[in-house]
Amino acid sequence: MLDLKKILENLKTSADWVGLRHVAETSHLRFFRDAKPQVNHRRFNEGVMVEVSINGHMGYCATNQLTFEGIQAAVKVAEKQAKIASKWAIFSFNPHIIRPPVVGNYQSPVEKSALTIPPSELNDLLIQICHHLKVSDRVVVTTAMAEISEVRYHFVSSNGADIEQLFSFVATDYAATAQDGNIVQKRSDNGYLARCYQAGREVFEASTLFPRVRQIGEEAVELLFAQDCPHITTTLVLAPDQMMLQIHESVGHPLEIDRILGDERNYAGGSFVKPSDFGKLVYGSPLMNITFAPTVEGEIASYAFDDAGIKAEKQYLIKDGILLRGLGSIESQIRSKIPGVANFRACSWNRPPIDRMANLNLESGDSSFDDIISSIEHGVYMKSNRSWSIDDYRHKFQFGCEYAKLIENGKITKTLRNPNYRGTTLQFWHSLIAVGDDSTREIYGSPFCGKGEPNQAIRVGHASPVCAFKEVEVFSG
Repeated sequence: MLDLKKILENLKTSADWVGLRHVAETSHLRFFRDAKPQVNHRRFNEGVMVEVSINGHMGYCATNQLTFEGIQAAVKVAEKQAKIASKWAIFSFNPHIIRPPVVGNYQSPVEKSALTIPPSELNDLLIQICHHLKVSDRVVVTTAMAEISEVRYHFVSSNGADIEQLFSFVATDYAATAQDGNIVQKRSDNGYLARCYQAGREVFEASTLFPRVRQIGEEAVELLFAQDCPHITTTLVLAPDQMMLQIHESVGHPLEIDRILGDERNYAGGSFVKPSDFGKLVYGSPLMNITFAPTVEGEIASYAFDDAGIKAEKQYLIKDGILLRGLGSIESQIRSKIPGVANFRACSWNRPPIDRMANLNLESGDSSFDDIISSIEHGVYMKSNRSWSIDDYRHKFQFGCEYAKLIENGKITKTLRNPNYRGTTLQFWHSLIAVGDDSTREIYGSPFCGKGEPNQAIRVGHASPVCAFKEVEVFSG
């Protein structure tokens, strides 16, 4: 085991502050198509990110040379980078404010790691899933994938920080593609890799898994004979697995403070939100309550401390429809004077942390699913994201789903295929007319939210109840 504290104590440096972040990740990936193995992959990735502060400016250097000499060499590179880059510094930081001397630890609430599953057992399970997906000869392709990861994290700094965190992740994806002539429809397990959690072996419990998998296959076949979604303006009801995408794209990204400041404009884009909007902008209807919630048990982006060492706590970003707080780390908060959260995160040891989403959730309301549906004279209920398109400023969007149902006179009736909807962010959230209670609430996420240069793909979680929106344009595509 790498003794970071001992290495830190013996480093020779002229920096005002030094931090060492050690990350070791073990991951297993299994993928089957039509019950035949396609990928059987194991990976171990380990290294140290060195951060230094010189005259109020940060410098970085990552290394996989995990010796005192290797880390000492990385410190020298980081010092050189900080000195050179300081000529173009846009802000001077006090390192003891942006990197506080926090001590603590965190561990995913997992009784038994999924890494303890023998490879042969996991492979057999994925083969069985493919068989359960193939409910008829009309199912022409079945896929089953599981990725299991364990991440060990240790951060120490010259001013006394010492944080250890252990994360256990499981991400799965099961899908069936059905065909009838030139009609092809695909149904997945709540969207591609949407079922990703901090979890263990319980994710693969066959008694609950196989009935769900069979339903995926049955719905893929059902879609072949469904009518196309009509092109109308109507009441739209979104399941939690589609609300995940809606929250992610039209709330999460536009509230990232580094985007608002322009830092991401070259790659990930900017935001329609302005610094002056916080505390004033009516983002949505009074039913809209969005929280940054990094301590939800089992949600994939839960943690105790971000990569600056800031304690992670639940915060309202939007309360009763009013924008209060941004997704900005301590550095972005100081620069922008916008209240933020503990979301300074890096995807690996070889990336510096930046402002990222973590768990971004819509809080539950007080309507049951039956209450919501029975109140609608005409509408469309959509599930499971299939496609997304949104502009660089997160204003105009168009999203597609895998599966939909028509709502007529307060009842769910016909199945609809190829459902899509479009809108603009503020208009859409102002049209929120019903939020489901806890009985409708579900947790999903994504292991691949991309941002930053060089690119970082990071894990994000989203929880939401069922929601209804009035006067939304829906169409087939």
